[in-house]
Amino acid sequence: MLSEMGWRVVPAPLKLPLLHRSERRVPPWVLSSMILARIEALLSSLDRRFETVHECRSSPKGRIDWKQYAVKSISRAKFLDVPCSFPDLREDRHLLGAIRYTLDRQRQSLESQRQHGAFVAALIARCNRLLERLVAVPDYLPTPAFIAQYVRRPLRSDSFLDGLQAIEWTVEDRGLAGVSDLDGIPWTMPMERFFEAWIETVFRRVAMDTGAVMRVGRTNETTAPLSWRPAYVGSQRSLVPDIWLEWPTTTLIIDAKYKRHWEEMQTSPWARTDEQLREAHRQDLMQVLAYANLASTSRVIACLAYPCGAETWKSLAERDRIIHCADVTSGLRAVELWLTAVPMALGGDGVADYYSAKLRRVVFNAE
Repeated sequence: MLSEMGWRVVPAPLKLPLLHRSERRVPPWVLSSMILARIEALLSSLDRRFETVHECRSSPKGRIDWKQYAVKSISRAKFLDVPCSFPDLREDRHLLGAIRYTLDRQRQSLESQRQHGAFVAALIARCNRLLERLVAVPDYLPTPAFIAQYVRRPLRSDSFLDGLQAIEWTVEDRGLAGVSDLDGIPWTMPMERFFEAWIETVFRRVAMDTGAVMRVGRTNETTAPLSWRPAYVGSQRSLVPDIWLEWPTTTLIIDAKYKRHWEEMQTSPWARTDEQLREAHRQDLMQVLAYANLASTSRVIACLAYPCGAETWKSLAERDRIIHCADVTSGLRAVELWLTAVPMALGGDGVADYYSAKLRRVVFNAE
């Protein structure tokens, strides 16, 4: 699923003490996915800096080394080889070399794990794309002092520090808890973010199939600020729908909820459902209906998407019950409410095909 999602989310290390080796083994590619994401962010954040360059030039620049010019150039009748020293704006070759070393090591590790599945090949391809940006850079094995020097630099961004930490993990051959003989890195991957990324993957294919403009909350494309009066009061500062698909006349707003609500609502009537679950579901409804107010098209669909098992999905598909619909009308404005389930154990293509066909009928009245 991580591979099919294009690694939109990856495990994140926790700022906790290192864990001793545990009995539960974690595949090394999990750490590689974290390191590649950090290295990619580091490469995107690097800027050039001034370095003192020493070279022979036909046209003098900066400070000229007259003694060397007289001894080595004039004595050999090379009058146009003028040794100069001057500041030049260049990329940090040593840091890029350390990144190249890190990527080479990660590729070697991933190549030994191809038996785990095709997703490892996707990670190797990602690593190769990053190496293509450093094809002219020789690798450089960084020392602890080298890394500490960069950590102490002023104006360090989070992505810069995270990238240095990824280099350090690779140099020290640090593993996740349960992999290395060294102490392991504690890590986490919140399932809420994982499910949101899966919903994004499914509906990005839907957007391509139906010609919709898609925006996602993960990258802050759907953020709608709340303007409090006065500005210093108030609580929440913005609304951020998870997924936003828009056609000329219709807007579909999706809020992904990693909860068991769908499965539980299928097994017992609403009146006999636990009160705590009903209250949580009401809050979900109020949230997605608040998002619906942000749309400007004549038709608005507010959708709550919950996870479900593969067997549940197949059963719902046979009975045409994958989407439950309701209408919310106030004056001239109408909002259509959808409750739907998205399986996590099936491939995204088949699931996307269902929603594409449904939305073509809804948006374009097409079969």
